Amino acid sequence: MSIIKTTYNRRSFLKASIAGGGGLMLSFSWLAACSPLDSTKELPSAWFDLNAYLSIADNGDVTIMSPNPEVGQNVKTSMPMIIAEELDVNWADVTVKQAPLNSVSFTRQVAGGSQSIRQGWQSLRMAGATAREMLKSAAAQKWNVNASDCTTENGYVIHGSNKLGYGEVATLAASMEVPAEVKLKDPSTYKIIGTDKGNVDIEGIITGKPLFGVDVKKENMQYAVVLRPPAFGLKLKSFDDKEARAINGVNDVIQFGSKIAVLANNTWAAMKGQRALKAEWEKDTMLESTSYHDKTMKELLNKKATEPKRSDGNARAQFAKADKVIEKTYEAPFLPHNAMEPMNFYANVTPEKAEFIGPIQTPERTRSQIAELLGRPEAEVTIDMTRMGGGFGRRLYGDFALEAAEISDKAKSPVQVIFSREDDMTAGTYRPASKYKFKAAIKEGKMVAYHLVGTGVNMGNATRENNFPACTLEHYLVESHELKSNITTGAWRAPITNFLAFAEQSFFDEVASELGQDPVQFRLDLFARAKENPIGELQYDVDKSIGVIKLAAEKSGWGKAAQGVYQGFSTYYSHNTYVAEVAEVVMQGNTPVIKRIVCAIDCGIVINPIAAINQVQGGVIDGIGHAMYGEFAFENGQPQFRNFDKYRMIRMKEAPEVEVHFVKSNNDPTGLGEPALPPAGGAVANAIAKATGKRFYKQPFIREQIVLG
Repeated sequence: MSIIKTTYNRRSFLKASIAGGGGLMLSFSWLAACSPLDSTKELPSAWFDLNAYLSIADNGDVTIMSPNPEVGQNVKTSMPMIIAEELDVNWADVTVKQAPLNSVSFTRQVAGGSQSIRQGWQSLRMAGATAREMLKSAAAQKWNVNASDCTTENGYVIHGSNKLGYGEVATLAASMEVPAEVKLKDPSTYKIIGTDKGNVDIEGIITGKPLFGVDVKKENMQYAVVLRPPAFGLKLKSFDDKEARAINGVNDVIQFGSKIAVLANNTWAAMKGQRALKAEWEKDTMLESTSYHDKTMKELLNKKATEPKRSDGNARAQFAKADKVIEKTYEAPFLPHNAMEPMNFYANVTPEKAEFIGPIQTPERTRSQIAELLGRPEAEVTIDMTRMGGGFGRRLYGDFALEAAEISDKAKSPVQVIFSREDDMTAGTYRPASKYKFKAAIKEGKMVAYHLVGTGVNMGNATRENNFPACTLEHYLVESHELKSNITTGAWRAPITNFLAFAEQSFFDEVASELGQDPVQFRLDLFARAKENPIGELQYDVDKSIGVIKLAAEKSGWGKAAQGVYQGFSTYYSHNTYVAEVAEVVMQGNTPVIKRIVCAIDCGIVINPIAAINQVQGGVIDGIGHAMYGEFAFENGQPQFRNFDKYRMIRMKEAPEVEVHFVKSNNDPTGLGEPALPPAGGAVANAIAKATGKRFYKQPFIREQIVLG
């Protein structure tokens, strides 16, 4: 059992509680019970806030606030599980509520970087443990005993034969001083953490309850659909809205900047109005094409960087005297995010306040941007978070919320901006196109030097220079270049590593093949060098890397596959988590078909195993699908794909079985939403190479002559 300082006093707890107590001002319920309501239990007559995270009713019911945005990663279930565990309450008595944006009560209300659980772990435990200690103190006062002699179990405080439910002491507990420090439970005593708990929203999801941003409906709300420049590098010159205004249901047409919003009573009328607009555009900046990006990035790959990202030893000298140099270049296209729920946001800007509701991964940053746009103090701007139908990084950027703010302000009306699929795919913020060139120097049957050059569109540093194989080789060089562009780019699930991992792990397989070594053992030998005698600063955990590799090899039966089953291996470290994957491919005629992926993960303690497995399975299939099929291009600044008639995604019949194994651990949790994706493409590519002898250097794989099943 560990002891943690609460860092809170009574006043701060009350302040946070009051600030977070208003709930969400939506026209539908955001409460989600963890079990069917017990009809035998009396309804609560009063609720008592113990802190910003939880309230307890006089009948023992508990409401727990889930502070972070729910984007499908299941934090709305997992975060309250952590609080409930430390509170020592029966999960069946818990109701979960999505917290509003409240920077006083909560820290880092962000869904990004797979950090929600990792960053919230200690504060969530503290919230539950602090409330538990206050309840013990209240019961001890009633019994005139020492609180340290009391215990808790399933929502009760116990002292000898005495037993009081939390509801019976909640009113007194709410008036108690917050303890300066609290004891946290030992993992061996966990009853909730580490057990399968169903998604608290599952009933609402499967029955079509209004949970998502697109479900928001408010009085006098108009729907706004926006016409944006059809190409990056164009701006609005003039427009004619006569035909748009004539459409039944269209109420108004508003220009803001180089965009035009059509406001209507329903989405269909608004979309018809958008299509009826006649706009003339003029060139503002360069109209870029994919051919230009390809040419320029290839030039950058052959350019020496002003300053390397990392340089150990003298790699260039080793290449000059090597027996053989292996050099390969890997290329990736832009990609849209294509969340199931298109971008949308509700705004109601009035002289008194600015109210916003919608699916956003970065509510605090978006609130600041809105306040700046409107020229108003942040205190007048409220953002309530809905459940998101996917994000994958696209909802880190609140451009659609800013559009809603500006339109509502100009229209003097509540509006909901909503994107069509075509809007979603063409409005921007894509995964950047990128290229990587790898070189390995071979001397006397060993890899003695390594050189990576990366480049991407608006990527900043395109590499992860301190990841493996850093510290495994005496001569190690990583360089990076950036191609600036007016095409908007941003984070896409597992930024940078989503393609870099495929390229790196494909390259290592080729090096292993050249050296006549088993690809798994080749990697283990490199990690052994880093463990025994690391070269330079070591910034990853070698033992965890080796652990997941061995676990994946064991569970997949590496090297022992049945005849006709071809295995490919890949491993990667990202978002503080270690992953290894084995892909299995069979040939059906001349077509390689992916049958199984075995995934081993070290992500610390697993809060909710069933949800964690779902996260990993989704990440693996997402990684495979985009590696095989995802393609996006530009011609004169204009996106060449607008909908799923041309843009290819993985289909249900193409999804393989994904078998997930977690390293048993009581370490603090790390990231899980993204780490399973990066290794997936490399494992599949390496398996297909074994099956067909063909290697992939460009994504998507479907570009190649070989047809994939």
